[in-house]
Amino acid sequence: MNRNYKIAIVGLGSIGTRHLKNIVSVLNERKTTYVIDVIRSSNTPIERHLYQLVNRVFYKYEDVPSDYDVIFVTNPTHLHFNTIKQYALKTKHMFIEKPVFDHSNHPIHELPLNKEAVYYVACPLRYTNVISYLKESISATRVYCARVICSSYLPDWRPNVDYKITYSARKSQGGGVPIDLIHEWDYLCYLFGKPEEVFNIKGKFSELHIDSEDLSIYIARYKDMLAEVHLDYFGREPIREVQLFTANETVVGDLIKSEIRFLKSGRVLSLKESRDDFQRKEITYFFDTLEGKRKNHNDILSALQILNISKEGKV
Repeated sequence: MNRNYKIAIVGLGSIGTRHLKNIVSVLNERKTTYVIDVIRSSNTPIERHLYQLVNRVFYKYEDVPSDYDVIFVTNPTHLHFNTIKQYALKTKHMFIEKPVFDHSNHPIHELPLNKEAVYYVACPLRYTNVISYLKESISATRVYCARVICSSYLPDWRPNVDYKITYSARKSQGGGVPIDLIHEWDYLCYLFGKPEEVFNIKGKFSELHIDSEDLSIYIARYKDMLAEVHLDYFGREPIREVQLFTANETVVGDLIKSEIRFLKSGRVLSLKESRDDFQRKEITYFFDTLEGKRKNHNDILSALQILNISKEGKV
């Protein structure tokens, strides 16, 4: 079937730009025709090299058409709820960047959602080679405990940008490791399901000039295992790993090096890929859901459950 997508992207920061390029790449590969508009909140011109990928740029809500097939919501997290509320009637489907919202108390019933539509919330680490490998292999392995850590230094995140003025530094804009690093809880629940109980301690402990939480530690109880999760903004050497403890092996999934290490046997499995590789896989999966080839495995309600665990420490 020949398809022609009319797409809009709300917000064109770093993640919106990455999605724009990956949408073009995926749809060109599928030999699918499309037009892509951009909706911006300021008159800041888009970068010149992006103009060839964009059909029109809108700055006023009133000027935005109401016949889109997909709208990508990629503006700051604290704006997501109102953006969805505002634009849901202008599109058939939505792709919402993670985290879905800045907190889980938004009145979801006020959103004009269509029961037949796809509202997909981004969860890109599920598509990494490391998490995909673990998803396939753990079903045959009894895991006693999972230990997850994401540690990095916030001032190094965005080169040439003062970290103190970014949303990560500001709790009011959805900053703080419980929301910013929600990926870890997302893939943990993807691998093992939701825990039965969660204990959480969090706060600001470093000397970073931020008002958001820079450390959050969790212990979660499952039916037949425990999980530990450590999230921080102040680790001077980046670490992003999931460690699985089993009867015969300790398995480390290293998301930075894209490899699986088996500590007992000494075997190392290299699964090299780039960030665009797994994010293109996600864009492919999303368009597959629109075309009825896949089921949406991370809708708004599912994403809210993950947000509630990560931000509130509640199941």
